[in-house]
Amino acid sequence: MSDTDPARPVLDVWCELQCPDCRTALADLSALRDRFGDALEIRLRHFPLERHRHAHAAAQAAEEALAQGQGWPYAEAVLARTGELAERGELLLVEIARELGLDAEEMDTALIDGRHILIVDADQAEGKAIGVTGTPTYVIGDERLDGGKSQEGLRERIEEIVARLLAEPA
Repeated sequence: MSDTDPARPVLDVWCELQCPDCRTALADLSALRDRFGDALEIRLRHFPLERHRHAHAAAQAAEEALAQGQGWPYAEAVLARTGELAERGELLLVEIARELGLDAEEMDTALIDGRHILIVDADQAEGKAIGVTGTPTYVIGDERLDGGKSQEGLRERIEEIVARLLAEPA
């Protein structure tokens, strides 16, 4: 979801925007941003699960929000309302875009024309290829950490890996 600086560690967060565990993970992501700032790139990667009816549309909406300059703020706003998303679906996705000052009509059009489907599907295929089975799953360096089973200790483990990667010569 961005240009990668080879000297900067990248944390790929395989996420599903209707997933309560991903909502819980936001506190850890916020703490990682606070600790590492721009030294760590955190990328949202999509892994919509079949059991959540609106997850694929939410992933496409997050890509449209990214195209409009607010990928993470949008994803976080959707995650904060996972229960409401289950009930209201795409209407909520457009409403959140409007609340964040995005072009809501363009969001609606993007959901209709499916312009971001290939990005979402490619993320999901890559996730499956590397062994992602649930969300959230974190990949940093050569390590995959499964937050869908338990998030206990994951932030600390990610912090250790980031610190190690930042200390290595480029």
